[in-house]
This record gives sequence, structure tokens and C-alpha cells, in this order.
Amino acid sequence: MLTIGFLWVLMSLAACNPSAEVAEHGRNEEGPNPELSAIDSLMWRQPDSALAVLQHFAGSPQADNLDKLNGHYCQLLISELLYKNDYGQSNRPALQQAVRYFDSLSLCIGVVRNVSTISFLDARAHYINGVGYYERDSVVEACKEYLKALEVMEGHFEKDELTEHRARFMAYTYNRLMELFSAQFMMDPAIACGEKALAYCQKEPSLNNEIPNTLFHIGKQYQKKGEKGKARNYYRQAIEGIADTNTSIYRDIVSAIALNDYQIGLGYEQSICSLRQILLQSKNEEERLARFLTIGAIFSEEGIYDSALLYLTPVFENDANMISQTRASEYLSIIFDSIGDREQSYAYMRFLSEHKKSEGENKALVSKLEYLFQNYKNKKQEKQAEETRTKSIKRTIEITIPIAVAIALGLLVLTKLRSRKLLRKQQEEAKRALEEAGRQHEQELIQQREEALAAERTHRIQQSALSNRLKRSNEELRELKDQMRQQTDSMNPKQEAQALSFNDEPICHLIMERVNEGQFKAQMDCMNYKDYALGKDDLVALREAANRHFNQFTIRLAKAYPALTQGDLDYCCLYLLGLSDADVSALMQRAYNTVNERNSKLRRVFGSENAISFTLQAIANESVSI
Repeated sequence: MLTIGFLWVLMSLAACNPSAEVAEHGRNEEGPNPELSAIDSLMWRQPDSALAVLQHFAGSPQADNLDKLNGHYCQLLISELLYKNDYGQSNRPALQQAVRYFDSLSLCIGVVRNVSTISFLDARAHYINGVGYYERDSVVEACKEYLKALEVMEGHFEKDELTEHRARFMAYTYNRLMELFSAQFMMDPAIACGEKALAYCQKEPSLNNEIPNTLFHIGKQYQKKGEKGKARNYYRQAIEGIADTNTSIYRDIVSAIALNDYQIGLGYEQSICSLRQILLQSKNEEERLARFLTIGAIFSEEGIYDSALLYLTPVFENDANMISQTRASEYLSIIFDSIGDREQSYAYMRFLSEHKKSEGENKALVSKLEYLFQNYKNKKQEKQAEETRTKSIKRTIEITIPIAVAIALGLLVLTKLRSRKLLRKQQEEAKRALEEAGRQHEQELIQQREEALAAERTHRIQQSALSNRLKRSNEELRELKDQMRQQTDSMNPKQEAQALSFNDEPICHLIMERVNEGQFKAQMDCMNYKDYALGKDDLVALREAANRHFNQFTIRLAKAYPALTQGDLDYCCLYLLGLSDADVSALMQRAYNTVNERNSKLRRVFGSENAISFTLQAIANESVSI
């Protein structure tokens, strides 16, 4: 909470609007106010001290007489210092006016003094405006502003000019984008931005302490992608760069390594031991709950539900982070479902349905973000290509003009010289110079063509990879259809009649009508299909129908495969109808991942790599003779 005195200061600062309107851009000759520039410089080193100085400045006579440029500069500093001191953005309308003002100056940059200063202020205004959007959960608008900040910087500064404060700003912006993309599980864009941030951290000595944190977050992206080896390599580099082990970032990296080691199959006991050690070093409740979530997740995966509940329940009840609450509720829903507490499982599922975005919303958001990032990359590539062409033309001109001047001077001298020998010599030298210039120009053209061909080959390779992935998906689908066709062709008339009579059962008709009407989709939250759910009586009816038509089907299964539970037998009856995991997820009101894991378990029990429906139909037909 801001104090009353601090609120008064902000109101004073909000009044830092220009007292005299400028008729046109370029007439503001004074440039940035020296006091504001000093506060700006201090902000990069000591943001808390800079905020105190800015409060003092608000009460000075200078604050009442700021021109238009410095009025907007003042508002930008307010927003930046509020953010760097963990306050909300309370001057947002004034900040957005500053964004529009600095943008308008950049349009007439040729007549404005302090071009580099104005461009840097414009980029910073877009960045901090993006922070405001992100605080208000406007992710797409935040992404636009961060990318715009990068475009301004890369459009007005050469690489060797991006040093000191500018390098820090570029690192901060790329890090914000990495966090934004990571939150939407867009790992490839997050990695690309993380690598850019890392490059600036390594370039600017004042950012050396940021390198371990950046390496850590890049490693997390590879871990989410399932590339555990690359993830561990980044974690190793990160932890090697930390001198002080009594820090939260060190403990975060140790926690990530423990989870990564567990996921690659090194055994859960060692990972739990490591996590419990750093749990004891937690400095606050937020960190403690973060460790609880990781430990609870491992216990849940191992099926040690009592221990998992001890760690996951406090996370769900006390963690203010919605992402952590959501992850905890996902695990808790699965745990209570596994131990047969349907009511508790449904309670957590309801929480998920109320707080998680739908699959469609997530896809729409990711699609917009992917478009923005790809558009930014395309513009950057076009700019680089244009710069390459411009440099090539410039090099050609630099070579050609001196040669042309030399030829002109030579001709002038030749008119004065009568000696044919001297004339022939100078002509030969001029010819050699022109040939050399021609060769150099030809080599540059060849190099440009090779670069264009390389870019085209890269594009073809990417397209080929996409085509091959689609082809493999189609082949897998055809293989499944062939299995189903072979199963049907191999059935004798009696088996076929038996299957048809089973499908004619009222309960089977009811189930297939719901499947056809619902058109259930994979990964869609099963709570969206709760109107189609099967009740206990429906499952009993389905089991009795299967037993009637296939010689006590579930009883035979239970005797032949003792590992099957009563719940597994219900799933077997549903798969016997040829239903997909998405259908079973909707009808049984279980998360798609849970159903998919149950499918894998059944195939392991039956020892078959074939589709589960195919395997169960074969077992059912064993009781039907010719």
C-alpha cells in the first residue's frame, strides 16, 4: 500500500504537463531536463534512491515549469520507478499520452534534436506500457508493446551502440518476452528470447549477475519440451555461475535439477531428499509453497498419495499464485479420483473449470502471440536483408567512384602527354583496375545469390519437415484403420452377429448416441461435457450387456488379469464399443490425461501394442465359436 504522503507526491508528479504547447515537432530545443536526466541515471543503479529524489523534485519549482518533452519524460520516469519499486502503475493515462508523444517525435526524427535520446525514451515508453498491460492480464497487448520496444531499438541503433543502459534495456525486454511466452507454454519463442537476453547479459559487465537466472529460465523451457539433457546442461551452467549459495535463485535451480533428474528416471528418493534439504532453507511462505508443489508432484507421480496430499493441499489452500493453485488442483483431482473419493475429485475439477482457460481460448491466445512474434522476426529479417543490399551497393560505389575518378584524371593527363608508351601503360593500368572492380562486384553478386539460395533451402527443409510430420500422422491413422478392418474381416459370422447384437443393446445405443451428438474433442476440459456423463446404473447396464453377449466378459477378464480393478473393467467395456480416449474422458468425466494413462496401463496389462479396442474385441471373440 502506498502511503498518503506518497500518493500526494504522485498527484504532484501527474501534474508535470507542459505549460506551453509546441507548435510543431523540432521546436523543443532544450532537450531533457538535467534534474530528470540525473534521476534517470540513478534509477539504473539505485531505483529506491531515485524514487526518493523524484519525490523531492516534485515539490521543486522546476516541476511546475516543465515543457512538453520533459512533462512526458517525467511521466515515463514515474512509471519506471513505480515498477522497479514493486508498485502498481498508477499514472497509466499519462504514460499512454507519453507513448503517443514519443512515437510522434520518431515520425519526424530528421528535424528533432537528441535523436538517440528520443529513440531510447520511445522504446522505454513502449516497454513500460507493456508492463502495465501485463499487470492487467492483457497478454497480447503486452507482447505488442515489448516487440515494439525492440523494433525501435533495433531500428535506431547499431549493434555496437547497444551497450551500458541500452544493453540492460534489451536484456530486460527479451527476458520479459521469455517469461510471457513461457507462461503460455510457447517454449521455442521463449528459448529464442532467452538466448538473446543471455547474449546481452554476457555483453554488458553490469549484467553478469543476471546470467545464472537467464540460463535457469532457458533450461526450464527445454525441460518443458522434454529435452532433459539440454535442460540439465543449462542448469549446470547456471549453478556454476552462482558464488553465493544462500540465494533463492540457487535453491530454484537445485529444485529444478532434482525434478529433472526424477523425470529422466534416476529415482525419486534422491530427488525428494534434495528438495527437502532446500525446503528447510526457504526464506518465506511463497518459496516454501513452491517447494511443496514440486515435492507433492513427485509423490503424486509415484502413487504415494498420503505424502502427496500433505504437500499439495497447503499449496492449493494458501498459494496466491493462480498457476501454482491450478497445478496443485490438477494433481489433487487425480489423487482423489484414484482413491475413490469422487466428490473431492469433482470439487477440484470444478475449480479447474472455473479458473483455467478453455482449449479454444488458449489456442486463440497462442495463435495471436505466435503471429506477433513471427511478424517481428520477418520484419527483422527484411531489415537485415535490406541493410545487406545497402552495404553491398555502398561497397560497389566505394569501389567504382574512385576508379571512375582515376580514369577521368588519367584521360586528362593523357591529353597532355604525347608519349604513346605512357598512354598505353596508363590504359593498361586503367583496364586492370576496371577488371579488378568487375571481379569484386561479380564476387559480391555471387555471394548474395548464395545467401538467397541458402535461405530458400532452409525454407524448403522446414516445409519438408512439416510435410513429413503430416505424412507420418496419416500413416498412423491408416494403420489403425487397417487393424480395425483386419479385425472385422477375421470375424466369423457368429462372432459378427454376436458383436452386432451387443451393439443393439439399449445401453450401447444410448452411449453411441451421446458420442455422436457430443463430438468430443481431445484435451477439451471434460467438465464441458458433464451433460453427457454416464451414471453408475449406466455402467452396470453396460457391464451386464457385455457379460451376456461375450460369455461373462468382465468375469473372464478379472480372472485372467488380476491386476485389473473394477474401474478398469468399466473402461474395458467402453473400449469394447470402439470408443476413443476423448469419448471415454467425456463420458466418465475424467481428465483426458488420466484416461490416456489408463489406456496405457490396460495395454501394459494385456501385453499388447495394438489399439486397446482391437485387443479387447479379440478377447471377447475368444468365447464365440464357429
